[in-house]
Amino acid sequence: MLKQKIQQLAYDFYGETIANRRYIHQHPELSFQEENTARFISQKLDEWHIQHETGLGGHGIIGLIGKPVANKKCIALRADMDALPIIETNTHEFVSKNPGVMHACGHDAHTSMLLTAARILKQIEDQLEGQIKLIFQPAEEKLPGGALGIIKAGGLKNPDVQRIVGQHVFPGLDAGFVGFRSGAYMASADEITIRIKGKGGHAAMPNQINDTVLTAAQIIVNLQQVVSRFAPPVVPTVLSFGRVIADGIFNIIPDEVLIQGTLRTFDEAWRTSAKTHIRRIAENTASAANMKAVVLIEDGYPFVMNDDHATQLAKNAAIAYLGAEKVIDLEQRMTAEDFAWYSQQIPATFYRIGTANAAKEINSNLHTSTFDIDEESLLTGSGLMAWIAVEQLKHK
Repeated sequence: MLKQKIQQLAYDFYGETIANRRYIHQHPELSFQEENTARFISQKLDEWHIQHETGLGGHGIIGLIGKPVANKKCIALRADMDALPIIETNTHEFVSKNPGVMHACGHDAHTSMLLTAARILKQIEDQLEGQIKLIFQPAEEKLPGGALGIIKAGGLKNPDVQRIVGQHVFPGLDAGFVGFRSGAYMASADEITIRIKGKGGHAAMPNQINDTVLTAAQIIVNLQQVVSRFAPPVVPTVLSFGRVIADGIFNIIPDEVLIQGTLRTFDEAWRTSAKTHIRRIAENTASAANMKAVVLIEDGYPFVMNDDHATQLAKNAAIAYLGAEKVIDLEQRMTAEDFAWYSQQIPATFYRIGTANAAKEINSNLHTSTFDIDEESLLTGSGLMAWIAVEQLKHK
């Protein structure tokens, strides 16, 4: 009967879930700037008499539902709430009102679904077999990530969290479906900046200058060996460069060229070795051309590790809530998530909720100016998250 009650409450609150999502979508805020979003969340939690703290790890909020009981668990539910520096080109009536800022990764949906899940759980608080911690997290999109700030602020303590659950919208799956994967799910992500420094000058006299542009090209090509020749063949690895700035002109070679890219993988020992190879190859390639390469690698998020037991519990709960035909197995992704910080601390599960609807022409990818969701997914996600929390509390 508890499952049916949760489903009914999700339906009863569905209209407000949509309204909350649209308000947040219209008022997006960049990482570490989520002041208005946090205020909105806090007001909702106050309205529903859910105790909470604010200002954690920046603008983070942690709420708590349920009463402490001896030998009972605390399960955390997490949603991120920052937006991206993207100009929205959608034409629906609730487009972003903040120029150049857009919820293009679905964090508006994540927040609204967790708000409704919290409201549902508060309604059934006396039936919970433990406590539910609500983590509304800032700054998922920007290093070092808001999750790290939440952890450092003691967000997983007092009461201690035994398991943590997160969900993320997925435009590669139709609304109404969800997906799970145990083990290493999303990759680590480091940010690479290489500056090639030399003596530029007239392009017609290459013998009198350092060709920084040619050396930059050679460095990019030579660095492909990191994956093709040094990476363990059984460890997925991506090394990509998306930015090259050689600010010369037709006949001028610049003194400096900038290269920026990303390293992604699933093994911490290899991740460390790969960064050593990147520095060595870049520096030696530049040195061979009588130039200097300055390499800066900013350590990013580790890889997301989905605990086998926590993930199986969540998957079983989803099957019970939605039906087996609505639950799929996911493939590994080379994208990254700062939820990884939680998963490296305690047993965690991070799953995907489908948001696409081809008939409604809702199929744009994440981080694009036309990204949107089928709002029917909000009904699925809000109730399912509450139900997963209830089921997680029941099992060791």
